[in-house]
Amino acid sequence: MADFRELKFKAVTALQRNVVNPLARRSKAQILLETTGRSSGRPRRTPVGGRKVGQEFWLVSEYGTKSQYVRNIQADPRVRVRIGGRWHRGTAHPLPEDDARARLRTLPRYNSAVVRAVGTQLLTVRVDLAD
Repeated sequence: MADFRELKFKAVTALQRNVVNPLARRSKAQILLETTGRSSGRPRRTPVGGRKVGQEFWLVSEYGTKSQYVRNIQADPRVRVRIGGRWHRGTAHPLPEDDARARLRTLPRYNSAVVRAVGTQLLTVRVDLAD
């Protein structure tokens, strides 16, 4: 089972990195999470799905701490989120104690279905928005 999950992780992340993410970043409607690269110090923009609730933005990472953007958040929690074409500054918090599957039921349906289908280590992330 562990070998299958690792193979699935490698296949899906290669597809996301090389095909899906470059196309999604071009869409003005796509929500983007901008972190600071933990090694490079450069901005890293990742298409994500989630929902703004008040002054918080919620998302679920399909690979938890294996996701590069989660690892960047752990190194520097200051992020920006582009929602509806507008950038918001914020502070991200991985929440391993949160029930990620239950959280997905509160987020946009299509993205949540994809995260459930490809995810191997679900992790909720809350971004406290500053503006």
